Amino acid sequence: MYPEIEPHASGHLETGDGNLVYWEECGNPSGKPVVFLHGGPGGGCSPSHRRLFDPSAYRIVLFDQRGCGRSVPHASVSGDLSLNTTWHLVADMEKLRSSLGIDRWQVFGGSWGSTLALAYAETHPSRVSELVLRGIFTLRSSEVDWYYRGGAANLFPDLWEKFTEPLAGLSGDPVELYTKLLASEDPEVHGPAAVAWSTWEGATVTLLPRPELVAEFAVPEYALAFARIENHYFVHRGWFEEGQLIRDAVRLKDIPGVIVQGRYDIATPAVSAWDLHKAWPESELVLVPDAGHAYDEPGILSALLEATDRFRG
Repeated sequence: MYPEIEPHASGHLETGDGNLVYWEECGNPSGKPVVFLHGGPGGGCSPSHRRLFDPSAYRIVLFDQRGCGRSVPHASVSGDLSLNTTWHLVADMEKLRSSLGIDRWQVFGGSWGSTLALAYAETHPSRVSELVLRGIFTLRSSEVDWYYRGGAANLFPDLWEKFTEPLAGLSGDPVELYTKLLASEDPEVHGPAAVAWSTWEGATVTLLPRPELVAEFAVPEYALAFARIENHYFVHRGWFEEGQLIRDAVRLKDIPGVIVQGRYDIATPAVSAWDLHKAWPESELVLVPDAGHAYDEPGILSALLEATDRFRG
């Protein structure tokens, strides 16, 4: 990765509805604009994300999506997510682009970030110079069913048991049951539920176990915002029609793009990347043979850096 850098500008975007969205700029103020979209939803940006781009060539824009990171109100404090939807985030991106005086930008997103990138690019294709996507997630029912309704339990029965511990004695859809637990005002209820939801992801996103990553996902404030926002989006199916992002990929035909996908990605299995590539044949698909889901697994990181280097000119 490129060396560590600090922002040269930052602030909070006023959305007009009470949300303040944190943003920052790094790299070359006169460089090629790129916007980084973090995962989750609800994951937030970290300093390491700045290092995916050549700072001498790129004007690097990062922002924390509504309710997480340094944006306010934080979902660990406010459980009201009625103004937090995919289309609110797409509108936030357009407002941020305009406020920064950017005409077109490269859009880089992984996992949920790929979902948001596709939603944005299919809505505003003229504003996107390139797409760099990783760990494709389109919020089709089959994708959520696989990861949160028992499919992946066949590979991780021990971890699935931990994920379902807060649901003991309850019956019904795990995703909807978690909605009730996470909305509880009782910290003894929503706290353990949030950590169980969050650490299920932290424990399964890498090909090989990374206990330090699981520990990061278990930090209570982070876990609560992460779990509440993810669950909110998944219960509402991203506010998409079934299969919408694959169906509308024809709108991307004039946008150069690279799709990087780990062969053994459990969180977002490779079939979605394959289906997207088939619907968007102008894209390049890179299937990394020895990787899971995380952006910083060696093969995935190498492919992402190769893509951002290629598009920097």
